[in-house]
Amino acid sequence: MSSTFRARELVLGIEGLALLRSAVDADDAFIERRVAEIRKFADGEGEGLPGTGAAVNELDAGAGYAIWSSVYDSLPNSFIEVEEPLVHGLLDAGPVGTALDAACGTGRQTVALTSRGYRTIGVDQSPDMLAHARSKAPDAEFREGRLEELPLPDASVDLALSTLALTHLPDPGPAIAELARVTRPGGRVIVSDLHPFVVTLQGQCHFVAGDDALAFVRNYAHQASDYFRAFTEAGLTVRACFEPVFNGRLASGGYEEFIAEAARAAWQDIPIVIVWEAVKPAAGTGVGEGSA
Repeated sequence: MSSTFRARELVLGIEGLALLRSAVDADDAFIERRVAEIRKFADGEGEGLPGTGAAVNELDAGAGYAIWSSVYDSLPNSFIEVEEPLVHGLLDAGPVGTALDAACGTGRQTVALTSRGYRTIGVDQSPDMLAHARSKAPDAEFREGRLEELPLPDASVDLALSTLALTHLPDPGPAIAELARVTRPGGRVIVSDLHPFVVTLQGQCHFVAGDDALAFVRNYAHQASDYFRAFTEAGLTVRACFEPVFNGRLASGGYEEFIAEAARAAWQDIPIVIVWEAVKPAAGTGVGEGSA
């Protein structure tokens, strides 16, 4: 599917969200600046916004990440910046054993796992992403495969990890069931994902796919109840859930930098990532009993 990048409309939407969230408590000067910018962009003064009028193509995960892989690690990313401290804290809690990094991408979490002493298997459907991951984590093992059909036997890992990937699936249930399947009794499953708030409000994350083109891999908004139900149906017990909020980082060179004050006001205190830790109960031991 191809469309046109509507930078002006995205800017107007963010300005409106900032106005909606601050109409009661903001000072008059802030409100006046928002209204003035809305008028300016509504009157057609948005031609200078980055990406205006560019073709936008929706790609599946395999094709999209083949393109995205070359620049993925070099892009400042607020999602990763708020997610990694929480996920790495959970990894540090151990115990160390055999770990799966499912949808490992360029291997950022594979590196985190191997550096902590985990024997790590990285799985991704994109050969391009796996090539980057192999160069970054040469001590890990890598296999090509999909989240919904992991190329591992039952009960073969002590920790199954998947980060910022399930949002690309219409239903997180089959992937979570696979993570549970390959985890040994008593082992852990850790999942991070884009928060449904930010997916609902922001929609898609665009990246450069050519000289005059942008692309995106579709994000789906999964509610907390969707994840919780999937964990429960997979026989897992939720131990913890975290919802880190926007840290003020705007994408460098993007259209939001043109309206930085409005963008930061729009996203302030909104959770942008959700992180789950679940356990697979050990048979007859009561391990993992209880819930968040």
